[in-house]
Amino acid sequence: MSQTFYKKGFLALAVATALGVSSYVQADVKIGVAGPMTGANAAFGEQYMKGAQAAADKINAAGGVNGEKIVLVKGDDACEPKQAVAVANRLVDQDKVIGVVGHFCSSNTIPASEVYDEAGVIAITPGSTNPQVTERGLSAMFRMCGRDDQQGIVDVLKGKKVAVLHDKDTYGQGLADATKAQLEKRGVKPVLYEGLTRGEKDFSAVVTKIRSTGADVVYFGGLHPEAGPLVRQLREQGLKDVKFMSDDGIVTDELVATAGGAQYVDGVYMTFGADPRLLPESKAVVEAFRKAGTEPEGYTLYAYASLEALAAGFNGAKSNKGEDAAKWLKANPVKTVMGEKKWDSKGDLTVSDYVVYQWDKDGKYHQLEKQK
Repeated sequence: MSQTFYKKGFLALAVATALGVSSYVQADVKIGVAGPMTGANAAFGEQYMKGAQAAADKINAAGGVNGEKIVLVKGDDACEPKQAVAVANRLVDQDKVIGVVGHFCSSNTIPASEVYDEAGVIAITPGSTNPQVTERGLSAMFRMCGRDDQQGIVDVLKGKKVAVLHDKDTYGQGLADATKAQLEKRGVKPVLYEGLTRGEKDFSAVVTKIRSTGADVVYFGGLHPEAGPLVRQLREQGLKDVKFMSDDGIVTDELVATAGGAQYVDGVYMTFGADPRLLPESKAVVEAFRKAGTEPEGYTLYAYASLEALAAGFNGAKSNKGEDAAKWLKANPVKTVMGEKKWDSKGDLTVSDYVVYQWDKDGKYHQLEKQK
């Protein structure tokens, strides 16, 4: 063997070895984004994906997660609990995700999180507000939003006769129960407490009941596919002066479509976190979304911040293990597009910023004031 050939061979081996190491360092890490990508609540899944993808692009440009590129894996649970469990098992067993941004409906997040917990996968939900999401002792379940017992009805309505309705789901009924508890604590007993059925469109019977009670406020715990038709039928049947309030399940322009027009949502109140689009930390990101033709409404920036938190946890712990990232997040604040966030031992935010919004005649919502 000639010396020249030996040197070339050695050089080739060194290059191949270097490339092998480089390939390993630049390998992909998978993070799931789970929520309703199809079905009546697909608007929220779309918000999740847009926010998470924008965050992944920015994080990857800055070096990724421990030197590895983030690849997002979509999980469509359609807000159906059984489907959520199937999605969770696929993300864990087949896709080998190291973290999850999701789910949306609390009735999905709760069973899916059991799967993640058993697998040691960290999850952050941008939108599930039922207290039980973080009250079960799971070590790696977090929220980027508040809880049902932190929103509910507010003094701005000053209602004396309040009808409380819900959609019989974990999320909607949880909010209705929290609202009912707040009212009773203030000495106001609801004049009506009743459940609707998801997918139902004819609410004539319940509107008749509301009319008979003389309610001056209707609170609905649920999502926009039912809230829209409900408020429209209230208005069409003459209850135009009855104040209508709901929750962060209607924080999408789809509410206007399901109600049949902006004239029906005019004056509707809702509770949601302080608008992250107004924060100085989000200015550049919001401008980038708008330049691309997308308005980062609703949970878009919540999903963005959730992925930022996951990346910060993995990078801070210098580990791609969910348990390590979870421990790091509970001990360290994280700077996100929604400002600095801190979590308690349960995985809840240490500060909740729910405020009141009102929809206008143009079908847009605007922040009113801080909740008392």
